[in-house]
Amino acid sequence: MESRVKLAGHPVHQMLIVFPLGLLATAVVFDVIFLVTDNPAWTMAAFYMIGVGVLTGLAAAVPGAIDWLAIPRSTRAKRIGLVHGAGNVVVVALFAMSWYFRRDQPAAPPTGAVVAGLLGAGLSVVTGWLGGELVNRLGVGVDDGAHLDAPSSLTAMPAAAATGAEFRAGASHSYSGAERRRFPQPAYAGIDRRGRSSA
Repeated sequence: MESRVKLAGHPVHQMLIVFPLGLLATAVVFDVIFLVTDNPAWTMAAFYMIGVGVLTGLAAAVPGAIDWLAIPRSTRAKRIGLVHGAGNVVVVALFAMSWYFRRDQPAAPPTGAVVAGLLGAGLSVVTGWLGGELVNRLGVGVDDGAHLDAPSSLTAMPAAAATGAEFRAGASHSYSGAERRRFPQPAYAGIDRRGRSSA
């Protein structure tokens, strides 16, 4: 199922999510270093990283929610997407609490601020795995017809188009997605895209 929010042919949610994941995870690492070294420079850096991580997490949630709304009802992907999204709301809330608790003394955060960050980081491992399940196992955000020799996303050609040496030779692909789709696709797979193109 293709993403509904793209930039240069790629899903925006998948582009943006690296920022909160990286910033918030690194902030937790910096908090741990602070606890070991008692050097306030680490927790000061963590304070600013958490602030930016929360903001980018909220930004990444918007295209993610739009993509989730497009997933057909009564599917495993819809259920997993709901848990993934709701879990990430809790992750952002925990880090927002961590930032709020330390705002008056970012160089000496209270225990609750560090614990909230650790809880958020732990939960993000689960929600991150669920995001991987959505993309890698359930095909959410993957172009219909994607295969190992698909044309560039920057072209106007669909992913299913033939390119490369086989295209130039006039041969058809021997791996046009069949290697990852050994089982028949459900009736709704790609139907929304086909419906738009025929309309």
